[in-house]
Amino acid sequence: MALSRSARKASAKSGLGNPDYILTIVIALLIIFGLIMISSASVVLGRNDAGNPNYYFFTQLKWVAIGVVILIAGYKIDYRFWRKIAPILMLLTIIVLIAVFLPGIGINRNGASRWVNLGFTAFQPSELAKLSLIVYLSAWFENKGNEVKKWTTSTIPFVLIILVIGGLVMKQPDMGTTVILSLVAGVMYIVAGARMSHIFIMAGLAISLGWYLIKTSAYRMSRFMIFLNPESDSSGQGYHVNQALLAIGSGGLAGLGFGKSRQKFSYLPEAATDSIFAIISEELGIIGAGFTITLITIFGYRGYKIAREAPDVFARLMAVGITTWIVGQSLINIMAILSMMPLTGVPLPFISYGGSSIVMLMLACGILLNISKHTQKGEASAHNSLWWRNWWTYIPGFSSSQ
Repeated sequence: MALSRSARKASAKSGLGNPDYILTIVIALLIIFGLIMISSASVVLGRNDAGNPNYYFFTQLKWVAIGVVILIAGYKIDYRFWRKIAPILMLLTIIVLIAVFLPGIGINRNGASRWVNLGFTAFQPSELAKLSLIVYLSAWFENKGNEVKKWTTSTIPFVLIILVIGGLVMKQPDMGTTVILSLVAGVMYIVAGARMSHIFIMAGLAISLGWYLIKTSAYRMSRFMIFLNPESDSSGQGYHVNQALLAIGSGGLAGLGFGKSRQKFSYLPEAATDSIFAIISEELGIIGAGFTITLITIFGYRGYKIAREAPDVFARLMAVGITTWIVGQSLINIMAILSMMPLTGVPLPFISYGGSSIVMLMLACGILLNISKHTQKGEASAHNSLWWRNWWTYIPGFSSSQ
Protein backbone atom coordinates (compact mmCIF):
# COMPACT_ATOMS: atom_id res chain seq x y z
CA MET A 1 0.00 0.00 0.00
CA ALA A 2 2.83 2.35 -0.83
CA LEU A 3 1.87 5.94 -1.52
CA SER A 4 2.80 7.73 -4.73
CA ARG A 5 4.99 10.85 -4.62
CA SER A 6 1.97 13.13 -5.14
CA ALA A 7 0.02 11.25 -2.46
CA ARG A 8 2.91 11.61 -0.03
CA LYS A 9 3.05 15.35 -0.70
CA ALA A 10 -0.69 15.66 -0.13
CA SER A 11 -0.36 13.62 3.01
CA ALA A 12 2.43 15.84 4.32
CA LYS A 13 0.36 18.96 3.65
CA SER A 14 -2.59 17.55 5.56
CA GLY A 15 -0.40 16.61 8.50
CA LEU A 16 -0.86 12.88 7.95
CA GLY A 17 1.91 10.33 8.01
CA ASN A 18 2.35 7.08 6.12
CA PRO A 19 0.53 3.89 7.04
CA ASP A 20 2.31 1.28 9.11
CA TYR A 21 4.23 -0.55 6.38
CA ILE A 22 5.36 -3.37 8.67
CA LEU A 23 1.75 -4.08 9.63
CA THR A 24 0.75 -3.94 5.96
CA ILE A 25 3.40 -6.54 5.08
CA VAL A 26 2.33 -8.78 7.96
CA ILE A 27 -1.32 -8.62 6.86
CA ALA A 28 -0.33 -9.49 3.29
CA LEU A 29 1.83 -12.40 4.47
CA LEU A 30 -0.97 -13.79 6.65
CA ILE A 31 -3.47 -13.61 3.77
CA ILE A 32 -1.08 -15.17 1.24
CA PHE A 33 -0.05 -17.87 3.70
CA GLY A 34 -3.71 -18.57 4.40
CA LEU A 35 -4.44 -19.04 0.69
CA ILE A 36 -1.47 -21.37 0.34
CA MET A 37 -2.57 -23.52 3.28
CA ILE A 38 -6.22 -23.58 2.14
CA SER A 39 -5.05 -24.81 -1.28
CA SER A 40 -3.57 -27.83 0.49
CA ALA A 41 -5.95 -28.40 3.40
CA SER A 42 -9.14 -28.24 1.31
CA VAL A 43 -8.30 -30.56 -1.60
CA VAL A 44 -10.17 -33.58 -0.23
CA LEU A 45 -13.11 -31.49 0.93
CA GLY A 46 -13.31 -29.75 -2.45
CA ARG A 47 -13.22 -33.02 -4.36
CA ASN A 48 -15.91 -34.55 -2.14
CA ASP A 49 -18.23 -31.51 -2.08
CA ALA A 50 -17.81 -30.00 -5.53
CA GLY A 51 -15.83 -32.51 -7.59
CA ASN A 52 -12.97 -30.01 -7.77
CA PRO A 53 -10.00 -30.20 -5.37
CA ASN A 54 -9.34 -26.48 -5.89
CA TYR A 55 -12.94 -25.36 -5.30
CA TYR A 56 -12.41 -23.91 -1.82
CA PHE A 57 -9.12 -22.31 -2.78
CA PHE A 58 -10.66 -20.39 -5.68
CA THR A 59 -13.69 -19.47 -3.59
CA GLN A 60 -11.43 -18.06 -0.88
CA LEU A 61 -9.36 -16.28 -3.53
CA LYS A 62 -12.54 -14.57 -4.73
CA TRP A 63 -13.33 -13.40 -1.20
CA VAL A 64 -9.77 -12.19 -0.71
CA ALA A 65 -10.06 -10.13 -3.91
CA ILE A 66 -13.26 -8.55 -2.57
CA GLY A 67 -11.53 -8.09 0.78
CA VAL A 68 -8.63 -6.21 -0.82
CA VAL A 69 -11.07 -3.68 -2.27
CA ILE A 70 -12.77 -3.34 1.12
CA LEU A 71 -9.42 -3.02 2.91
CA ILE A 72 -8.40 -0.19 0.59
CA ALA A 73 -11.78 1.49 1.16
CA GLY A 74 -11.34 1.11 4.94
CA TYR A 75 -7.89 2.64 4.65
CA LYS A 76 -9.09 5.57 2.53
CA ILE A 77 -12.04 6.44 4.79
CA ASP A 78 -11.10 8.66 7.72
CA TYR A 79 -11.44 6.63 10.92
CA ARG A 80 -13.65 9.35 12.45
CA PHE A 81 -16.38 8.39 9.96
CA TRP A 82 -17.01 5.24 11.96
CA ARG A 83 -17.79 7.29 15.06
CA LYS A 84 -20.66 8.96 13.18
CA ILE A 85 -22.29 5.70 12.09
CA ALA A 86 -21.61 3.66 15.25
CA PRO A 87 -25.28 3.56 16.43
CA ILE A 88 -26.52 2.71 12.92
CA LEU A 89 -23.93 -0.04 12.57
CA MET A 90 -24.91 -1.52 15.93
CA LEU A 91 -28.62 -1.43 15.04
CA LEU A 92 -27.90 -3.14 11.71
CA THR A 93 -25.88 -5.81 13.53
CA ILE A 94 -28.72 -6.55 15.94
CA ILE A 95 -31.15 -6.83 13.01
CA VAL A 96 -29.01 -9.34 11.09
CA LEU A 97 -28.26 -11.31 14.28
CA ILE A 98 -32.02 -11.71 14.72
CA ALA A 99 -32.48 -12.47 11.01
CA VAL A 100 -30.55 -15.75 11.29
CA PHE A 101 -33.57 -17.22 13.11
CA LEU A 102 -36.15 -16.09 10.53
CA PRO A 103 -37.45 -18.76 8.10
CA GLY A 104 -36.44 -18.08 4.53
CA ILE A 105 -33.68 -15.69 5.60
CA GLY A 106 -31.64 -17.61 8.13
CA ILE A 107 -29.68 -20.71 7.17
CA ASN A 108 -29.38 -23.63 9.57
CA ARG A 109 -26.39 -25.94 9.18
CA ASN A 110 -25.71 -28.88 11.48
CA GLY A 111 -28.11 -27.52 14.08
CA ALA A 112 -26.60 -24.02 14.12
CA SER A 113 -28.34 -20.88 12.83
CA ARG A 114 -25.36 -18.65 12.05
CA TRP A 115 -25.91 -17.44 8.49
CA VAL A 116 -28.29 -15.21 6.53
CA ASN A 117 -29.10 -15.81 2.88
CA LEU A 118 -28.13 -12.79 0.76
CA GLY A 119 -29.27 -14.47 -2.44
CA PHE A 120 -25.84 -14.69 -4.05
CA THR A 121 -24.06 -15.96 -0.94
CA ALA A 122 -24.42 -16.71 2.77
CA PHE A 123 -23.18 -14.18 5.32
CA GLN A 124 -22.26 -14.79 8.95
CA PRO A 125 -23.52 -11.84 11.05
CA SER A 126 -21.37 -12.74 14.07
CA GLU A 127 -18.33 -11.60 12.07
CA LEU A 128 -19.97 -8.20 11.58
CA ALA A 129 -20.81 -8.16 15.30
CA LYS A 130 -17.12 -8.23 16.23
CA LEU A 131 -16.31 -5.07 14.29
CA SER A 132 -19.55 -3.20 15.05
CA LEU A 133 -19.16 -3.85 18.79
CA ILE A 134 -15.62 -2.41 18.65
CA VAL A 135 -16.82 0.69 16.77
CA TYR A 136 -19.81 1.22 19.06
CA LEU A 137 -17.90 0.76 22.31
CA SER A 138 -15.09 3.05 21.12
CA ALA A 139 -17.58 5.86 20.49
CA TRP A 140 -19.55 5.08 23.64
CA PHE A 141 -16.53 5.04 25.95
CA GLU A 142 -15.19 8.24 24.42
CA ASN A 143 -18.50 9.98 25.10
CA LYS A 144 -18.55 8.67 28.67
CA GLY A 145 -15.20 10.27 29.53
CA ASN A 146 -14.56 10.07 33.28
CA GLU A 147 -18.04 8.63 33.84
CA VAL A 148 -16.62 5.32 32.61
CA LYS A 149 -15.66 4.69 36.25
CA LYS A 150 -19.24 4.97 37.50
CA TRP A 151 -21.25 1.84 38.18
CA THR A 152 -24.73 3.08 37.28
CA THR A 153 -23.94 5.16 34.19
CA SER A 154 -21.23 2.97 32.71
CA THR A 155 -20.76 -0.53 34.10
CA ILE A 156 -24.41 -1.61 34.15
CA PRO A 157 -25.17 -0.27 30.62
CA PHE A 158 -21.93 -1.89 29.39
CA VAL A 159 -23.01 -5.26 30.78
CA LEU A 160 -26.43 -4.88 29.14
CA ILE A 161 -24.82 -4.18 25.75
CA ILE A 162 -22.70 -7.32 26.04
CA LEU A 163 -25.68 -9.39 27.18
CA VAL A 164 -27.75 -8.31 24.17
CA ILE A 165 -25.05 -8.97 21.55
CA GLY A 166 -23.57 -11.99 23.33
CA GLY A 167 -27.02 -13.42 23.99
CA LEU A 168 -27.99 -13.28 20.32
CA VAL A 169 -24.73 -14.97 19.32
CA MET A 170 -25.12 -17.65 22.03
CA LYS A 171 -28.63 -18.35 20.76
CA GLN A 172 -27.18 -19.49 17.39
CA PRO A 173 -25.40 -21.22 19.33
CA ASP A 174 -21.80 -19.95 19.11
CA MET A 175 -20.03 -19.87 22.45
CA GLY A 176 -16.59 -19.37 20.89
CA THR A 177 -17.58 -16.07 19.26
CA THR A 178 -19.34 -15.01 22.47
CA VAL A 179 -16.09 -15.53 24.36
CA ILE A 180 -14.20 -13.42 21.79
CA LEU A 181 -16.76 -10.62 21.96
CA SER A 182 -16.57 -10.61 25.76
CA LEU A 183 -12.77 -10.66 25.73
CA VAL A 184 -12.50 -7.74 23.30
CA ALA A 185 -15.13 -5.70 25.13
CA GLY A 186 -13.47 -6.35 28.49
CA VAL A 187 -10.03 -5.25 27.27
CA MET A 188 -11.51 -2.11 25.73
CA TYR A 189 -13.30 -1.31 28.99
CA ILE A 190 -10.04 -1.63 30.92
CA VAL A 191 -8.20 0.63 28.46
CA ALA A 192 -11.05 3.15 28.62
CA GLY A 193 -10.30 3.59 32.33
CA ALA A 194 -12.77 1.34 34.16
CA ARG A 195 -12.32 0.70 37.86
CA MET A 196 -10.52 -2.57 38.40
CA SER A 197 -12.99 -3.52 41.12
CA HIS A 198 -15.75 -3.37 38.50
CA ILE A 199 -13.66 -5.45 36.10
CA PHE A 200 -13.09 -8.15 38.74
CA ILE A 201 -16.81 -8.28 39.55
CA MET A 202 -17.74 -8.59 35.88
CA ALA A 203 -15.03 -11.21 35.31
CA GLY A 204 -16.42 -13.25 38.18
CA LEU A 205 -19.95 -12.98 36.79
CA ALA A 206 -18.74 -13.91 33.30
CA ILE A 207 -16.93 -17.01 34.59
CA SER A 208 -20.00 -18.03 36.60
CA LEU A 209 -22.28 -17.54 33.59
CA GLY A 210 -19.85 -19.46 31.38
CA TRP A 211 -19.79 -22.37 33.79
CA TYR A 212 -23.59 -22.35 33.97
CA LEU A 213 -23.82 -22.48 30.17
CA ILE A 214 -21.38 -25.40 30.11
CA LYS A 215 -23.20 -27.37 32.81
CA THR A 216 -26.64 -26.89 31.25
CA SER A 217 -25.53 -28.14 27.81
CA ALA A 218 -24.60 -31.79 27.38
CA TYR A 219 -22.64 -30.93 24.24
CA ARG A 220 -20.56 -28.20 25.89
CA MET A 221 -20.07 -30.28 29.03
CA SER A 222 -18.75 -33.21 26.99
CA ARG A 223 -16.27 -30.87 25.26
CA PHE A 224 -15.11 -29.60 28.64
CA MET A 225 -14.65 -33.15 29.99
CA ILE A 226 -12.73 -34.11 26.84
CA PHE A 227 -10.48 -31.12 27.40
CA LEU A 228 -9.67 -32.46 30.88
CA ASN A 229 -8.99 -35.94 29.51
CA PRO A 230 -8.64 -35.99 25.68
CA GLU A 231 -8.04 -39.75 25.53
CA SER A 232 -11.17 -40.70 27.45
CA ASP A 233 -13.32 -40.93 24.30
CA SER A 234 -10.89 -40.80 21.40
CA SER A 235 -13.36 -42.27 18.89
CA GLY A 236 -16.35 -40.21 20.09
CA GLN A 237 -16.44 -36.72 21.56
CA GLY A 238 -12.65 -36.62 21.76
CA TYR A 239 -12.16 -37.60 18.12
CA HIS A 240 -11.60 -34.06 16.82
CA VAL A 241 -8.97 -32.97 19.32
CA ASN A 242 -7.17 -36.32 19.18
CA GLN A 243 -6.93 -36.18 15.38
CA ALA A 244 -5.63 -32.61 15.65
CA LEU A 245 -2.98 -33.65 18.17
CA LEU A 246 -2.03 -36.58 15.95
CA ALA A 247 -1.53 -34.20 13.02
CA ILE A 248 0.58 -31.83 15.11
CA GLY A 249 2.66 -34.66 16.54
CA SER A 250 3.27 -36.13 13.07
CA GLY A 251 4.79 -32.89 11.80
CA GLY A 252 7.88 -32.81 13.98
CA LEU A 253 10.34 -30.01 13.30
CA ALA A 254 10.06 -29.54 9.53
CA GLY A 255 6.77 -31.33 8.79
CA LEU A 256 5.81 -34.02 6.30
CA GLY A 257 6.05 -31.55 3.42
CA PHE A 258 3.58 -29.15 1.85
CA GLY A 259 0.55 -30.99 0.51
CA LYS A 260 1.50 -34.25 2.23
CA SER A 261 -0.88 -34.15 5.18
CA ARG A 262 -2.50 -37.47 5.96
CA GLN A 263 -5.07 -36.12 8.41
CA LYS A 264 -6.85 -34.01 5.80
CA PHE A 265 -8.00 -37.21 4.09
CA SER A 266 -11.30 -37.21 5.98
CA TYR A 267 -9.66 -37.91 9.35
CA LEU A 268 -9.42 -34.41 10.81
CA PRO A 269 -12.75 -32.52 10.96
CA GLU A 270 -12.81 -28.92 9.66
CA ALA A 271 -9.33 -29.28 8.16
CA ALA A 272 -9.58 -26.05 6.13
CA THR A 273 -11.38 -23.98 8.76
CA ASP A 274 -11.13 -24.37 12.54
CA SER A 275 -8.40 -27.06 12.40
CA ILE A 276 -6.11 -25.54 9.79
CA PHE A 277 -3.37 -24.88 12.36
CA ALA A 278 -3.07 -28.64 12.82
CA ILE A 279 -2.56 -29.05 9.06
CA ILE A 280 0.09 -26.31 9.13
CA SER A 281 1.89 -28.15 11.93
CA GLU A 282 1.61 -31.49 10.14
CA GLU A 283 2.84 -30.30 6.76
CA LEU A 284 5.31 -27.59 7.81
CA GLY A 285 6.14 -28.72 11.33
CA ILE A 286 7.22 -26.54 14.22
CA ILE A 287 8.83 -24.19 11.69
CA GLY A 288 5.50 -23.51 9.96
CA ALA A 289 3.63 -23.23 13.25
CA GLY A 290 6.29 -20.89 14.57
CA PHE A 291 6.07 -18.77 11.43
CA THR A 292 2.31 -18.43 11.93
CA ILE A 293 2.64 -17.46 15.59
CA THR A 294 5.45 -15.00 14.78
CA LEU A 295 3.28 -13.17 12.24
CA ILE A 296 0.42 -12.96 14.73
CA THR A 297 2.81 -11.68 17.42
CA ILE A 298 4.17 -8.96 15.13
CA PHE A 299 0.61 -8.01 14.21
CA GLY A 300 -0.18 -7.61 17.91
CA TYR A 301 2.95 -5.54 18.56
CA ARG A 302 2.26 -3.15 15.67
CA GLY A 303 -1.45 -2.93 16.47
CA TYR A 304 -0.93 -2.00 20.10
CA LYS A 305 1.84 0.40 19.09
CA ILE A 306 -0.64 2.16 16.81
CA ALA A 307 -3.09 2.30 19.72
CA ARG A 308 -0.48 3.87 21.98
CA GLU A 309 0.32 6.58 19.45
CA ALA A 310 -3.29 7.18 18.36
CA PRO A 311 -4.42 10.82 18.14
CA ASP A 312 -7.56 10.50 20.28
CA VAL A 313 -9.46 8.19 22.59
CA PHE A 314 -11.77 6.87 19.87
CA ALA A 315 -8.86 5.90 17.61
CA ARG A 316 -6.97 4.34 20.51
CA LEU A 317 -9.91 2.20 21.58
CA MET A 318 -10.61 1.16 17.98
CA ALA A 319 -6.99 0.07 17.52
CA VAL A 320 -6.99 -1.82 20.83
CA GLY A 321 -10.28 -3.54 19.98
CA ILE A 322 -9.25 -4.62 16.48
CA THR A 323 -5.84 -5.85 17.63
CA THR A 324 -7.29 -7.73 20.61
CA TRP A 325 -9.93 -9.33 18.37
CA ILE A 326 -7.42 -10.69 15.86
CA VAL A 327 -4.69 -11.69 18.33
CA GLY A 328 -7.15 -13.03 20.91
CA GLN A 329 -9.07 -15.11 18.39
CA SER A 330 -5.79 -16.47 17.02
CA LEU A 331 -4.67 -17.53 20.49
CA ILE A 332 -8.03 -19.14 21.27
CA ASN A 333 -7.97 -21.12 18.02
CA ILE A 334 -4.38 -22.29 18.46
CA MET A 335 -4.79 -23.14 22.15
CA ALA A 336 -7.94 -25.15 21.40
CA ILE A 337 -6.20 -27.16 18.67
CA LEU A 338 -3.29 -27.79 21.05
CA SER A 339 -5.79 -28.98 23.68
CA MET A 340 -4.81 -26.14 26.01
CA MET A 341 -8.49 -25.18 26.28
CA PRO A 342 -11.80 -26.73 25.16
CA LEU A 343 -12.57 -26.70 21.42
CA THR A 344 -14.44 -23.52 20.59
CA GLY A 345 -15.07 -23.70 16.85
CA VAL A 346 -13.58 -20.31 15.95
CA PRO A 347 -11.45 -19.87 12.81
CA LEU A 348 -7.81 -18.82 12.69
CA PRO A 349 -7.89 -15.21 11.43
CA PHE A 350 -6.70 -14.68 7.82
CA ILE A 351 -5.74 -18.35 7.43
CA SER A 352 -8.92 -20.39 7.91
CA TYR A 353 -11.39 -20.69 5.02
CA GLY A 354 -14.39 -18.38 5.26
CA GLY A 355 -15.70 -15.46 3.20
CA SER A 356 -17.47 -13.51 5.94
CA SER A 357 -14.43 -13.79 8.19
CA ILE A 358 -11.78 -12.66 5.69
CA VAL A 359 -13.86 -9.72 4.42
CA MET A 360 -14.59 -8.35 7.90
CA LEU A 361 -10.98 -8.90 8.99
CA MET A 362 -9.69 -6.96 5.99
CA LEU A 363 -12.12 -4.11 6.61
CA ALA A 364 -10.91 -3.95 10.22
CA CYS A 365 -7.31 -3.92 9.04
CA GLY A 366 -8.08 -1.09 6.62
CA ILE A 367 -9.44 0.94 9.53
CA LEU A 368 -6.37 0.09 11.62
CA LEU A 369 -4.04 1.20 8.83
CA ASN A 370 -6.00 4.45 8.50
CA ILE A 371 -5.49 5.11 12.20
CA SER A 372 -1.79 4.35 11.77
CA LYS A 373 -1.28 7.27 9.38
CA HIS A 374 -2.82 9.63 11.97
CA THR A 375 -0.55 8.46 14.79
CA GLN A 376 1.60 10.89 16.73
CA LYS A 377 5.13 9.58 17.10
CA GLY A 378 7.79 11.04 19.34
CA GLU A 379 5.98 13.45 21.66
CA ALA A 380 3.13 11.98 23.66
CA SER A 381 -0.35 12.87 22.44
CA ALA A 382 -2.73 14.99 24.45
CA HIS A 383 -4.71 11.90 25.38
CA ASN A 384 -1.94 9.89 26.98
CA SER A 385 -3.47 10.46 30.40
CA LEU A 386 -5.13 7.03 30.24
CA TRP A 387 -3.91 5.00 33.19
CA TRP A 388 -2.56 2.08 31.15
CA ARG A 389 0.14 4.12 29.42
CA ASN A 390 2.13 4.51 32.65
CA TRP A 391 3.03 0.83 32.79
CA TRP A 392 2.73 0.10 29.06
CA THR A 393 5.82 2.19 28.34
CA TYR A 394 7.96 -0.10 30.49
CA ILE A 395 7.45 -3.02 28.11
CA PRO A 396 10.62 -3.43 26.01
CA GLY A 397 10.21 -1.84 22.62
CA PHE A 398 7.27 0.35 23.66
CA SER A 399 9.17 3.34 25.02
CA SER A 400 7.94 6.76 24.00
CA SER A 401 11.17 7.41 22.15
CA GLN A 402 10.05 5.08 19.35
